[in-house]
Amino acid sequence: MYDITIIGGGIVGLATALRLKEQKPALKILLLEKEGGVARHQTGHNSGVIHSGLYYKPGSLKASNCIRGYKMLLDFCNKEEIPYDLCGKIVVATRPEEIPLLKNLFERGLENGLTENRMIGASEIKEREPYVNGLEGIWVPYTGIIDYKTVAEKYALCFQNIGGEIRFNQKVVDIKSQGRSSEVIISGAEVIQTKLIVNCAGLYSDKVAQLTQPEQVKVRIIPFRGEYYKIKPEKHYLVKNLIYPVPDPNFPFLGVHFTRMIEGGIEAGPNAVFAFKREGYTRTDINVGELMESLAWPGFRKVALKYWRTGMGEYYRSFSKAAFTKALQALIPSIEQDDLIPGGAGVRAQACDYDGGLLDDFSILENKGSINVCNAPSPAATSSLSIGQTVSEHVLRRL
Repeated sequence: MYDITIIGGGIVGLATALRLKEQKPALKILLLEKEGGVARHQTGHNSGVIHSGLYYKPGSLKASNCIRGYKMLLDFCNKEEIPYDLCGKIVVATRPEEIPLLKNLFERGLENGLTENRMIGASEIKEREPYVNGLEGIWVPYTGIIDYKTVAEKYALCFQNIGGEIRFNQKVVDIKSQGRSSEVIISGAEVIQTKLIVNCAGLYSDKVAQLTQPEQVKVRIIPFRGEYYKIKPEKHYLVKNLIYPVPDPNFPFLGVHFTRMIEGGIEAGPNAVFAFKREGYTRTDINVGELMESLAWPGFRKVALKYWRTGMGEYYRSFSKAAFTKALQALIPSIEQDDLIPGGAGVRAQACDYDGGLLDDFSILENKGSINVCNAPSPAATSSLSIGQTVSEHVLRRL
């Protein structure tokens, strides 16, 4: 009998496991991961940015956990000698109508405690990023770059070193309540007895939550694929660090941007297109069952109706390198199609409610036998230790 079984070996599940074991070493904790190693999906496919907390509504779980998690992450990396670089970024308004939105974003950053941010003019933008076209910008010195797969692997090692157990290639197929405990049925029909389940299954978090109390789960995970290009090496001089546009306040994505990577190289992107499979990293990845589930969800149909113009633009950029290049040229006019080579892709697990709302905050749902992290998109990696601490507090109140 385990005290706690954690489902999901991404960065949030691992951080939760580590935080629990650190606080209560005597707890018998098992982490189950359906893949052959950690960080195989959202964690291992993200852009490697250490987020500052600039974008998130003051008082929200995203804001509080990002700011607290940022400090925890840097402390952990310093202790474990994980490389990172607080290189800073600029958020750039390229059109006059974006300037009020930029100033609102700056004020939000101040409300979230980012007192070292500065509004900068066109001349300072040119000093920091000589090839950027910008009217005004925000200099965000807190932002950095890191390899989150390396962080996740270190979380796993630290957890195991203090007595935690991780089992790979173990897919959860069913969960049955047994009074004050639960039975977790995994691949091969093996049954694991546990007092409490913590669901950090990312792209399948809603599916796992439905195995416990389906009537309580009022959201569905809708997968959005973000596709990247890389800038060819001879054009790396175009980007010094991180360059972001002013985001659309009505859409939970940040727009195509430029990111210097900790291991070297420059990424450009991502777009945000509806994926036909929850782990659909290419345009040809299709799971008919998962696709039909997404299309059947009333909330998704409302989202599609509301954002169809935006969605068509994202799909157009997915199939047209010229259109993708044009979006990037709003920030760096001198970049050309030939400067871009195909990069990777990631899939974001975006929770959508029944009424068509794309959840903008982290979501943690509790029921009798489980605690379910049902929405943890960006900045979950930056926030991981803080989310782990938050979830562990929920757990420890139950035990």
